[in-house]
Amino acid sequence: MSEQGEGMNDWPSHGGRPEQVLPRFGLTGKGEVIDFSVNLNPLGPPPWLAERLADSLAQLSVYPDPDYTAARASIARAEGLSPEQVRLTNGGAEAIFLAAALLSSREVRRAIVVQPTFCEYERACHHYGIAVQHLALAGERFELDEASACEAMRDADAVFLCRPNNPTGTLIERGLIERMLAIGQRHGTMLVVDEAFIDFVVPDERLTPLLARYDNLLLLRSMTKLYAIPGLRLGYLLGGESTVRHIAELQLPWSVNSVAAALVGPLLEDQNYLHRTQSWLDAERPWFQRELEALELRVVPSRTNFLLLQDGAARPMSALLEHLARCGILARHTHNFIGLDGAWLRVAVRTRQENEQLNEAIALWRTS
Repeated sequence: MSEQGEGMNDWPSHGGRPEQVLPRFGLTGKGEVIDFSVNLNPLGPPPWLAERLADSLAQLSVYPDPDYTAARASIARAEGLSPEQVRLTNGGAEAIFLAAALLSSREVRRAIVVQPTFCEYERACHHYGIAVQHLALAGERFELDEASACEAMRDADAVFLCRPNNPTGTLIERGLIERMLAIGQRHGTMLVVDEAFIDFVVPDERLTPLLARYDNLLLLRSMTKLYAIPGLRLGYLLGGESTVRHIAELQLPWSVNSVAAALVGPLLEDQNYLHRTQSWLDAERPWFQRELEALELRVVPSRTNFLLLQDGAARPMSALLEHLARCGILARHTHNFIGLDGAWLRVAVRTRQENEQLNEAIALWRTS
């Protein structure tokens, strides 16, 4: 485990920012760009959503229910929990910051973040004065070493990890999670698991059933990735009743707007949309990986809707990033993922036509 402060650079810390990336290559950012840098469902929002949004405009003149009773009940039914174990949040980002706020309120002073991963865990910890150490995923498949993970649960006050992990797409084995939780219970260590991409994983790998046995587990969820609605900002937290009650006291009032909150139930009830997405991804991701590997790229086996890749011939990925940008394709740089340092690219799994365009652009790079 290594001690490191929050890295700062002038690359955007999130995907979906062509206006910040393209000018680095002398490009204006105007015109059509195929954005592989954001991990949203390319099938788009459920087809009924636009009409539902239009019908919900009347709710803009009404304050939201401060407890989001209906939304929490819908989540509880879907997860097999009680509503008291659920807290609705303004996207996954608020869930992350509320987790850090909870730790700070319990006088947690040191947390370990499993890296490389999403930058907001560390940012949230620093915001609340929590020191951060890093535990690196190791090897060609970015696996979590069990001995190191168990040591972290003995030595730290909290551990943050993403499952499936962003940006590697890898999934830490459930048995190891349980062993970490058992150690954490004995040592007073909380495990915060971000399951923002868990809906894309087949068969089901969500950790919700473990909440019945481990009071030191906190799960974070995002509804924006699966349903392709990042502008609506919907997420939630799952935990023990006393933990969630404490989080509710820390949350700013009315952090989720009434229009978004009213969509939670209908979104979760649309199982056809979920299954259609999973069936599409189950076919498209392995095809896309094979095609990329045929272009002599090293691809980390993924369980979700994006792939982390590196050139097998050791050509710099910064050159491929620029080449793709000039072809009107935006990939996700990895300059601010600790341990990757720009030597990889992350690409979302998009539609077959778009994926083929990416493959063609990479093949052109190969011959340049």
